[in-house]
Amino acid sequence: MARTLSLWKNRLLLVLGDALIVGLSLYLAFLIRFEGRIPLASFRNLGVLIPIALALKLPIFYLFRLYRMSLAYVSFAELFEVFKAVTLGSIALGTVFFLWASQTAILPRSVLILDYFITLFLIGGFRSAQRIYQGWRGSFFREGRRVLIVGAGNAGEQIVRAMLQEKRSHYFPVGFIDDDPAKQGMTIHGVRVLGRRQEIPQVVQQHAIEELLIAMPSVSSKVIRETVELGRQAGLKSIKVLPGFHELVTGRVSLTDIREVQLEDLLGREPVRIDVCEIKAYLKDKVVLVTGAAGSIGSELCRQIAKFRPRLLIALDQDETGLFALDNALREKFSHLSLSSVIADIQDKAKIEQVFGRYHPQVVFHAAAYKHVPLMEAHPDEAVKNNIFGTITVAEAAQQHGCEKFVLISTDKAVNPSSVMGATKRVAEMVLQSMNSQSSTKFISVRFGNVLGSRGSVIPIFQEQIKRGGPVTVTHEEMRRYFMVTSEAVLLVLQAGALGQGGEVFVLDMGDPVRIVDLAREMIRLSGYEPDRDIPIVFVGPRPGEKLFEELLTAEEGTVATKYDKIFMARTSVSIDPQLLRKHLQHLKKLTEQGACDEIIRALQEIVPTYKPSHNLPEN
Repeated sequence: MARTLSLWKNRLLLVLGDALIVGLSLYLAFLIRFEGRIPLASFRNLGVLIPIALALKLPIFYLFRLYRMSLAYVSFAELFEVFKAVTLGSIALGTVFFLWASQTAILPRSVLILDYFITLFLIGGFRSAQRIYQGWRGSFFREGRRVLIVGAGNAGEQIVRAMLQEKRSHYFPVGFIDDDPAKQGMTIHGVRVLGRRQEIPQVVQQHAIEELLIAMPSVSSKVIRETVELGRQAGLKSIKVLPGFHELVTGRVSLTDIREVQLEDLLGREPVRIDVCEIKAYLKDKVVLVTGAAGSIGSELCRQIAKFRPRLLIALDQDETGLFALDNALREKFSHLSLSSVIADIQDKAKIEQVFGRYHPQVVFHAAAYKHVPLMEAHPDEAVKNNIFGTITVAEAAQQHGCEKFVLISTDKAVNPSSVMGATKRVAEMVLQSMNSQSSTKFISVRFGNVLGSRGSVIPIFQEQIKRGGPVTVTHEEMRRYFMVTSEAVLLVLQAGALGQGGEVFVLDMGDPVRIVDLAREMIRLSGYEPDRDIPIVFVGPRPGEKLFEELLTAEEGTVATKYDKIFMARTSVSIDPQLLRKHLQHLKKLTEQGACDEIIRALQEIVPTYKPSHNLPEN
């Protein structure tokens, strides 16, 4: 109630201000025209013209929404509305002016022209005064941390404008840094471009900079890494960043978007180009099922799919705590979303059949899997049950209920596997390729590397070790892995669903692999410590099933380029005999029921000849 009264009070003040300006503009127009001495007859005419001007102009101003503007945030677009409203108002007044002048004493036409320009200047100035004052006051009296902004583009301009306008801003923008020669010396909102990125250390010293803000949402992680290193060389302890545009909901930035530099900023890649229309075409108004929905990939899949407005999103997982948190987050962020959260185990054939019978999903993203390599080495029977037979259960239900597309989340560990986890994922790929040739459902697989920050991955383990004061344990000095941020992985999965016609294995060009020891050192620095001085790094040797270097394509697989330059298709040259595969799977099922772990590994080797276990098996 109080807010409504305050709103109407502000609007009333605007109307009264405009009424005063309209009357004053006409009076000044007459005063200027008659060089300071208005004749009595003209003065009488003025007394009649002012009420007419008010009756014509104020309703026009209202129609152009001039009384809904926030004076603190007036933009060029809103000032253009002022121009249109004043112009139309003057045309209306001019029409009456000339009709009336033809029946009475002649009125000078120059009065109308003078009135137009004076009204335009005063109305525009009235709307802009508060913002101009805030900018002027911010330039001379602002206090806060002295910030150097790297990037004088759109994001840099928006963030500096916010720093100057926000009353509670704790930032004082000292200058910009930009590599564009055309921008050197340029001033944006009164803030000057002081040099190029290589000059950051000198600029920091010369201008007593306290904080570096990287405002380049579209640049690659290589540029971010270089800029962070230059900031460190300058001795800055506080280096912050704006997120990439794929993280920004609206594509616009504000002070709340400023955050600490994260590992994703340093190791992420250039965003994968996607065709939003293609993805929307197969997700909008569809019933979509995501298994493993409470996991890192599954939950991000749900968030991204929700943006494409499916008719119903089904989030399925056996982790009830994780699913509860996801359900709350999705309902809070996407009020329009029709969501059903289902607690189920993908190995429970009866329950999966109930889910498909009730909801009839048209698109399935299968992210449910056991993924921890050392644990699966110790429990190969569980890996087979979940990653192979759990996948078969969901895939067969999708096939029987006429599902349009089924997308399997696979891994780079499925290539020349050295672990049980990798071998079971490779078998799951083979099963779907075999089913694709006998089904109207399009079965597709997507391979990618490690997802930064996923549960149980190396990132949270390192974070916990650093929090305890070390040591940080790394398996081997030359251990390397491909890394990608969760959003990139999910974009690939969604695009694969659009591209796939069935039977393909999609692979992302993930750039160069990262040495795990370099990752550990960077995480220690991001935590404010120096590696090997404050926090020691200890090498403990590879664990069972781990390779020093993961591959994305096997020797027998070729790649086929797609229209997306970072997405490729791997087509295996080894044909899959469905009957032979079915026979192997029947044998494998019996072994899992018996818990014969060594025999399970031998059976996996028969199905996947490239599988080389990391330890020797006892002889039969």
